[in-house]
Amino acid sequence: MNSLTAIALSGLQGAQLRVASAGHNIANAMTPDFRRQVTVQQAVADGGVATTIERSPVAGDALAEDLVALKLGEHLFKANLLVLRTRDRMLGSLLDETA
Repeated sequence: MNSLTAIALSGLQGAQLRVASAGHNIANAMTPDFRRQVTVQQAVADGGVATTIERSPVAGDALAEDLVALKLGEHLFKANLLVLRTRDRMLGSLLDETA
């Protein structure tokens, strides 16, 4: 069960970085010569994701893309939180059966 927890937690952290990056981009969209932050996620061999934030190679905004990333981050966060809640509920049921 620890690997399930680690996978969900890495997803939560990735979603948090995605939301933070999108918020940063939206807040600084009107800054001259601003280069957006882009989140990059890669699958980890044992499960889960590794998320990094990189700078866009070109200056400029992409508000539509950032708003979609903000909403996506919210949904990813909720999905991974649901995995953790389900794991806890299933573990509780398993412990009730063995007691």
